[in-house]
Amino acid sequence: MFERRILISLLEWANSPNRKPLVLRGARQVGKTTIIEEFAKEFDTFLSLNLERTKDKALFETNDTPEDVLTAIYLSKNKEKKTGRTLLFIDEVQSSKKAVAMLRYFYEDIPELFVIAAGSLLETLIDVQISFPVGRVEYLALRPCSFSEFLGAISENQIKEKLLSAELPEAIHSQVTKLFNEFVLVGGMPEVVASYAEKRDIVALRKIYDTLLNGYRDDVEKYASNKTERNVLRHILKNGWRYAGQRIKFECFGESNYKSREIGEAFRTLEKAMVLELCYPTVVAEVPLSPDLKKSPKLLWLDTGIVNYVAKNQLELFGLQDISKLWKGKIAEHIVGQELLSHNDSVLSQRNFWVRDARNSQAELDFVIQTESQLVPIEVKSGHNSKIKSMHLFMEQSKHDFAIRFWNNPMQKDILKLSSGKQYTLLSLPFYYAEALNKILKKNDIQ
Repeated sequence: MFERRILISLLEWANSPNRKPLVLRGARQVGKTTIIEEFAKEFDTFLSLNLERTKDKALFETNDTPEDVLTAIYLSKNKEKKTGRTLLFIDEVQSSKKAVAMLRYFYEDIPELFVIAAGSLLETLIDVQISFPVGRVEYLALRPCSFSEFLGAISENQIKEKLLSAELPEAIHSQVTKLFNEFVLVGGMPEVVASYAEKRDIVALRKIYDTLLNGYRDDVEKYASNKTERNVLRHILKNGWRYAGQRIKFECFGESNYKSREIGEAFRTLEKAMVLELCYPTVVAEVPLSPDLKKSPKLLWLDTGIVNYVAKNQLELFGLQDISKLWKGKIAEHIVGQELLSHNDSVLSQRNFWVRDARNSQAELDFVIQTESQLVPIEVKSGHNSKIKSMHLFMEQSKHDFAIRFWNNPMQKDILKLSSGKQYTLLSLPFYYAEALNKILKKNDIQ
């Protein structure tokens, strides 16, 4: 076990006076159970259930009140009630509708009990087969490891702390870039990171990647509601990885004969399972950010390391100095997108990009993020400032004067002048600072 940042959010939840039962969401194998077992060390008593086990599920099916359920759990686990704090963890909670409904009554009748629920299929069933107690639970999202968590796993803790405070000296830029490129190669799935931290052997990771991929494919049987959806899901999980970071169309996706509706439904199922995200564009340059769901989305998978493994990018990436030169820059864009989301544990968080709303226009920016007062455009591209034409077009429309570029070089700040006479600040950041972007924006008084 290495340190995960979400432990801070779990502690904040536990210490909140208005705490509700917590539903922990995340794709399979992002470490939900491991995190809760680590978090449980903060409590005097830890009760753990897995409702895929018949014996554990029966505790909810044969008892009607939260008090009776809790007593039955203590007896089943052969534990005595103690003074102090008790954490109840209900894994695979979606296996019992009564357990889901009971979350509300734990909140209302036993508010002193700390309750966390999770499930590998939970996300595909929300608002479909199971009705969650609205207003009686809260949510956190667990995502793959970030670069800083990777650094902690490989014992580069001093670099980790300087990264998070955005105070890395330029003298170690090449060293940190090399470490970041290792992270891009390995990815952020916890089991993969832990194995690499122990053995530093890329080849030894193949079995873990295969196990992860097979697990997602095996889950298709559970996600799918009919044979057609099962086949479409299998098609996406087999062929969709090579479209990472690219804009896609649903009709005949991946050189298939499937219709737009069939592909769209399957993508939305996998999106609920947090295996991927359909990242939609906006055509506006001012707040509020409003995605245009009629335009084609960009496909972003949960983990760049898995993308590299499936796409067979690992050999080309190994020892590469500039990741923007790989796969037409899509891998650099994909990992920046992954890092932008890595420290956001809201289940509602989504990424967006920008396109120019003009006929036959090809202008596109890789990402835009909304602060309290403005949209901040983000380009992922190494090269001369004259080659960021889409950024210039966005800044012509924007009332603000600050933009971000991620590239392979050290941090650099330029004042650029547009043909209209408007000037704006372009802050170019090394790829490894994507995770620390919010800190950097605050340092530059961007709120």
